[in-house]
Amino acid sequence: MSIFPKISLRPEVENYLKEGFMNKEVVSALGEQEAERKFETLLSHLSHPPSFTTVRVNTNLTSVQHVKNLLLEELQKFNGLSVPILQHPDLQDVLLIPVIGPRKNIKKQQCEAIVGAQCGNAVLRGAHVYVPGIVSASKFMKSGDVISVYSDIKGKCKKGAKEFDGTKVFLGNGISELSRKEIFSGLPELKGIGIRMTEPVYLSPSFDSVLPSYLFLQNLPSALVTHVLNPQPGEKILDLCAAPGGKTTHIAALMHDQGEVIALDKIFNKVEKIKQNALLLGLNSIRAFCFDGTKAVKLGMVEDTEGGPPFLPETFDRILLDAPCSGMGQRPNMACTWTLKEVTSYQPLQRRLFTVAVQLLKPGGVLVYSTCTITLAENEEQVSWALTTFPCLQLQPQEPQIGGEGMKGAGLSLEQLKQLQRFDPSAVPLQDTDIDSLRGATTEDMMQLANKDCIGFFIAKFIKCKSA
Repeated sequence: MSIFPKISLRPEVENYLKEGFMNKEVVSALGEQEAERKFETLLSHLSHPPSFTTVRVNTNLTSVQHVKNLLLEELQKFNGLSVPILQHPDLQDVLLIPVIGPRKNIKKQQCEAIVGAQCGNAVLRGAHVYVPGIVSASKFMKSGDVISVYSDIKGKCKKGAKEFDGTKVFLGNGISELSRKEIFSGLPELKGIGIRMTEPVYLSPSFDSVLPSYLFLQNLPSALVTHVLNPQPGEKILDLCAAPGGKTTHIAALMHDQGEVIALDKIFNKVEKIKQNALLLGLNSIRAFCFDGTKAVKLGMVEDTEGGPPFLPETFDRILLDAPCSGMGQRPNMACTWTLKEVTSYQPLQRRLFTVAVQLLKPGGVLVYSTCTITLAENEEQVSWALTTFPCLQLQPQEPQIGGEGMKGAGLSLEQLKQLQRFDPSAVPLQDTDIDSLRGATTEDMMQLANKDCIGFFIAKFIKCKSA
């Protein structure tokens, strides 16, 4: 059931999304009332976390069973939590841990702390509260106090305020590690945990720094993308927009670290993070470069770049374009302050990157396009544009097929829509999960829920038939 308000959007952004989800094709298929109900359900579900925490096992260094056993030990340390850990039947390197919640009988404390919306979203997925995320705290707050933590979803609370009467959402209780005075002392080195969450509304284990060489915290569709790409040992593969490197390292692991994985991102710090992750996970086939993906094709007589970007056309066997996007599928997300101009700014960039990907792909090669957003413009409309613009591309069925089919409204045929995967957070009702309900649930029921109750996401797979 819904315990939080629906995601807060600017009116013009909500209207834009509504137009997409209530387009003529959808309304014709579902009826206006049902199409509107689905859209409102989606907005409500976006503000709540998914029903499962998903971790991907680094099979390059260890076995899934070994990590499962280690995680069971970790869960026992974490509030003595006795929940099952499930191995995904179709994604053998993925483990799922049910989230307990929402817990409604938590007693609210007099002493309060207000955190920013981003920090609040992280708390709902199992994180503790780090000092930079704290916006306000009661004037009498001391180290060791039991604190009620709230999210400032509209971003209206002033930094350092002693009280706040604006819109705030209760996230649970925790114990303060520092006093109010210490938190707002202005010392830049204060970056650690400020409040240790002890009674969160959603009880989800924090895997921060847990088994870092063995685990990668990843949403289910994000782990699925690399399986759809299906990299093979010995191939040369490009991850065109690679940061923070979750999919890059997954590609290398599925190739048994045999072959070459090129990762590009235009932000230096993010590229360094990819390199750190590769090192941590023991993967040697990854080469990461700080480079703008829109300029990755070598044109004319460019000097030799020693295997780095830009690249000659038709260089790669497979390409993953996990494109920069509006991120409107992320959960939980209680508020998005973006303007309509910002939300709609990604389609042209995605098309420039897609054009580069097609040029760099060998004939017979595979291109997978994905986003973590829900808009028609960044998903099905991009597929329709790609098939019209590049006659050499053919849409391919995906394996494994876990998500739903694509959304109507972009002029794609029913057969084409079935070849896409769209993860729609409104597909199942919001869950009330407690220990008792888990005991009565079958593995099959839980897996069905995990496949549907996740972030909003989109995947399309193409094959290049002949030289463009």
